[in-house]
Amino acid sequence: MVNFFFREKIKMKFNEIPYARPDLDGLIENIKVLVSNFKQAKTPQVQIDLMKQIREARNEVETNESIVNIRHSINTKDEFYDGENKFFDENSPRYSAAINEYYSAVVESPFKKELSKEFGEHFINLARVKEESFDQSTVPLLKEENKLSSEYNVLIAQLEIIVDDKKYSMGNISPLLSSPDRSIRKKAAEALYGALESKQSEFDQIFDNLVQIRHKMALEMGYENYVELGYKKLNRTDYTSQDVSEYRKAIYEYVVPVVKKLKNRQKKRLGLDLMKYYDAGFKFKSGNPTPKGTPEEIVKNGEIMYKELSKETNEFFQFMLQHELMDLISKEGKMAGGYAAILGKYKYPFIFSNFNGTSHDVDVLTHEAGHTFQFFRSLSQPIPEYYVPTYEAAEIHSMSMEFFAYPWMNSFFKEDEQKYKFSHLSGSISFLPYGAAIDEFQHFVYENPNISIEERNKGWLEIEKKYDLSADKDNNSYLESGRFWQKQGHLFKVPFYYIDYALAQVCAFQFWEKSEQDFDSAWKDYLHLCDLGGSMPFTQLVEQAKLKSPFVKENLKTVIQKIDYFLEGIEDSKM
Repeated sequence: MVNFFFREKIKMKFNEIPYARPDLDGLIENIKVLVSNFKQAKTPQVQIDLMKQIREARNEVETNESIVNIRHSINTKDEFYDGENKFFDENSPRYSAAINEYYSAVVESPFKKELSKEFGEHFINLARVKEESFDQSTVPLLKEENKLSSEYNVLIAQLEIIVDDKKYSMGNISPLLSSPDRSIRKKAAEALYGALESKQSEFDQIFDNLVQIRHKMALEMGYENYVELGYKKLNRTDYTSQDVSEYRKAIYEYVVPVVKKLKNRQKKRLGLDLMKYYDAGFKFKSGNPTPKGTPEEIVKNGEIMYKELSKETNEFFQFMLQHELMDLISKEGKMAGGYAAILGKYKYPFIFSNFNGTSHDVDVLTHEAGHTFQFFRSLSQPIPEYYVPTYEAAEIHSMSMEFFAYPWMNSFFKEDEQKYKFSHLSGSISFLPYGAAIDEFQHFVYENPNISIEERNKGWLEIEKKYDLSADKDNNSYLESGRFWQKQGHLFKVPFYYIDYALAQVCAFQFWEKSEQDFDSAWKDYLHLCDLGGSMPFTQLVEQAKLKSPFVKENLKTVIQKIDYFLEGIEDSKM
C-alpha cells in the first residue's frame, strides 16, 4: 500500500518553489558527520535512524540540483540558472564523494544482515556497485565530464535550423521532416543536417574529450577500459556486457529481418522506388497520424484518459495538473527532447518535453507519464535508492504505459486512430535495431578509446550498415561522414544507457499482448511493478511483473514473431 498522505500538505506549484543556492559545504559536512556516526554505531537500529537523516540531507541537495536542471532545460538562455547549472557541474562531484563514503560505510557495516533484512539485499548490492564506481581521485575528471555534457546540451538546445527564412530548433523541426510534401521534407532534412554539420567539429571535440576523460577515469580506478565502469555507474548488478552483446546478436537475428519487411511496406505505401534519408519519417501517403486539437486539448484528453484508466492514474494526473508539474511546449532556447525528473524533498515528479504537432505530443503523455506515475507510486520508498529502478527497468513503465493508453487513442487521433496504432507498434519494433546499433557503437568507442575521430565515425557507418539502418543518403555530406549519432544525446550524457530502451521495449510488448487479452490483470501486474520502484534489480523486477526476460533468446524470438504476425494482418496500404 502506497501512502500519499505526505502530499496533502504540499500546495506549491512548480514555479512557486523557491530556489536559493544550497549551502553545499555545510550539507556535505553534515553528511560526513552522519556517516562518521553511522560507522561508529553500536546497533543496527542506530544505523537505520542515521540513514533517515542522511536521506533528508540528500533530498536537500538533490532536489535543488533537480530544480536547477529543469529550469535550465526550460530556458538555456536564462543567465541565472545557467550559472547555477555550472555551479552544480563544478561541485556535484564533491557531493558524490561524500555519498560514496556513505556507501563504503554500508558495505563495511557489521550489520549488513540486519540492513538487508530491513531494506532488502538489493540495497547492499547497490551500495557495493556504487562504491566500486567512484573514486576520490577522479573528482577533477568528473567536473570536466559534467562541463562537457552541459556544453553539448546547450549546443543542441541553441542550434538554429533555418528553413525558408524561418528559424526552427531540434525540438520543433519534426513536422517538416514528416511533411507529405517530399520537397519540404528534403529541404527540412538538409537544413537540419546542415546545422549539425556547422557544429560537427565542436561535437567531435566534445565527444572525443569525454571518451578520453572517461577512459582515464577507468584506468585510474583499475579497470581495463570504461565499459565495466560504465556498467557499474548504471547500477547494473545482475547482468554484464557479455549478456548485452548476446542480446544485440538476438536483435540482429530476429528483429532486423522483420524491420526490413516493414521498410519495404513503407516504400510500397509511399509509392517510392528508392527511400531517401528524408523519407524515413514519412509513414503514409495520406500523411502521418497527428493529434487533433491544441496542446491544451491534448492535455485535457490526457486528463480524461487517466481518469478512466484507473483510480491510481486519475489521482496521479490530477496531482500533476494541480501543481503544474509539466512543461510541454517547445520554445526558443529550450533544451531538446523529453525527460521525467524527481524533486525528492517535495515528493514531486516532473515532465519536461517539446510538443511539436506530431504524434510525439501524445507519446509524451504516455511515455513520460509512465515514468512519473512510477515516481508518484514509489516516492514513499524508505530510501532514495529505491525511488527509481535502474534505467532498463524504469523504461518498462514508460513504454508499457504507451500500450495501456491504446484504448483512448481515438480521442487523440480521431480518424487516424488505426494509423497511429500501426505506426506506433511498427515504429516500436523498428527502434530495436537502432537501439542495438547505438549500444554497439558505444562499446566499439570505449573498447578502442585511442582511435581517431575519423575511425570512430567510420565505425558508426559499418554498424549502421550491419543493422540496416540507413536509407539512401542522397550525397548528404554530414550523413556520409558517419556523424548521424551526434544528435543522440545519451552518448554524450549517459554512456551505455541506450540499450535500456531496447531491453524495456521487449518487456512492454509483453504488457501489450497481455492487455489485449486481459486488461485488468495486465494493469494489476503493471501497478505492482510501479510500486516496487527500485527495490530489486532488473531481472527480478521483470519476474515480479510476470514478464519473460529479454535476455533469453527464445523469449525475444517469440515476442517478435507474435508482433510480426499481428502487423502482417493489417492492411496498411489502405491507410
